[in-house]
Amino acid sequence: MPEVKLTQLLLICCMLHWGNYAYNVTCSKPNLQSLNKALGGLFNNSQVLPVGNLSTLNVSIEITVVAIIGVNERSQILSTVIWRVLQWNIGGLSWNETTCGTNRVSVLRENLWVPDIYIAEFIDEDKTAFKPPYVYLNSTGYVYDDQPLLVQSSCELGTYTFPFDIQNCSLSFGSYLHFDTDIQMFLSSTRDHILSESKDVVQTNGEWELTDIFIDDKHTVVLEVGNYSQIQFFIVLRRRPLVYVVTLLLPSCFLISVDLFSFLLPTQSVDRSSFKMTLLLGYTVFLFIVSELLPVTGGSTPLISVFFSVSLALMVASLLETVLITNLQSSSGEQIRAPHWLRVLVLQYLSVVVCLSEQKRKNLASVFHTNSNKDSSLSCTISRTLSQELQSVSDDSEKDSNPTLEELRKLRHEVRAIRVQVDKHREENISQEWVMIGLVLDRLLFSLYLVFISVSFLVIVFVWIWSTSYCMQNE
Repeated sequence: MPEVKLTQLLLICCMLHWGNYAYNVTCSKPNLQSLNKALGGLFNNSQVLPVGNLSTLNVSIEITVVAIIGVNERSQILSTVIWRVLQWNIGGLSWNETTCGTNRVSVLRENLWVPDIYIAEFIDEDKTAFKPPYVYLNSTGYVYDDQPLLVQSSCELGTYTFPFDIQNCSLSFGSYLHFDTDIQMFLSSTRDHILSESKDVVQTNGEWELTDIFIDDKHTVVLEVGNYSQIQFFIVLRRRPLVYVVTLLLPSCFLISVDLFSFLLPTQSVDRSSFKMTLLLGYTVFLFIVSELLPVTGGSTPLISVFFSVSLALMVASLLETVLITNLQSSSGEQIRAPHWLRVLVLQYLSVVVCLSEQKRKNLASVFHTNSNKDSSLSCTISRTLSQELQSVSDDSEKDSNPTLEELRKLRHEVRAIRVQVDKHREENISQEWVMIGLVLDRLLFSLYLVFISVSFLVIVFVWIWSTSYCMQNE
């Protein structure tokens, strides 16, 4: 008998090799046993689909998430440990539990046909330390296959709301080779049972927590060569944000608050600029230290990175504003009047925007109108002209002792004193003008600081509440 099989195999191989002869195989019945017999026993029963009459094999699946090892945002990889349970029926196989004494037996996996179920998102080989070599064979012909899997799968990770982000990663189970006409995938349990069991047995208490599992049990991959039946499990993970709030957000908010309170220092104080420069240096060092904690992806920029960048920009603007005010005050010492457009923009319009008090606005108006009026310059010109005339008269009649000339000399001294007072008042007005401009600009940046901090606080609280409520709804 073995010689006959060997002869048949050699004949078939020669025909396939040269391709000049047609060898038509005829089966006695439309099943795998007849086909195997006609081909001379090319395969045994453990090498083909265990179905009768070449029908479709139904494979049921159930998973349990055991551990969430980690999420790599840079490589877009999710690492998990799951228990995968497969069940299928071997057609025509059964035994009597009473006469045989058992309803199931454990057999070697290699002695049975096992479906080629794989994970479509799998990007690395299975490095599970323990792979059970046995499966359960039931008396009704059902096979129960339970395996632990260390899964490293690709996942599109979004970090825009970091550290309050929620990730949704899919695991698609299906046959690698067989079409849906050969193998159909079915779910052997309900979504609630899978989620409840996963939360009960999950063994990790790290950065991520399992919040929900969604299932698409009728997913079909359509290709030109054929369709593949798949079941998709969507694993929803939520990042625990408390450690990032303590190490990232709170220190940054503290430094910004200190910079905000620095506006209470006098604008003409030299210590204010040095204080802001030291604070800016400290914030830069802080960002350099925490940069390794921030996720790096090629997609959207995390909102917290924008928060840090805007905070740094406001600190730089605060320092530049202090330098500008110091420069403006030094200009007042040089008796350089502010340009007319700057006085109109700052003293008339921006003073209303920053909501100055009524008393300060009156002071601004008096300064603006005083410096805009030409009477001061005209009085200076008149006093200088009169002083020069009186000087010439007193010089010409210096040797005379006429009482009238004595009165003129006294009047000359009085005019000189008036001119000194007018010049001094003009310098004070110029100095007061620059001080008021600096005050308005300082109040404007302070208002921008308050708006930024308020909006940032509201956004952080809203995203945090949304993330927490989503987690609580799925518990």
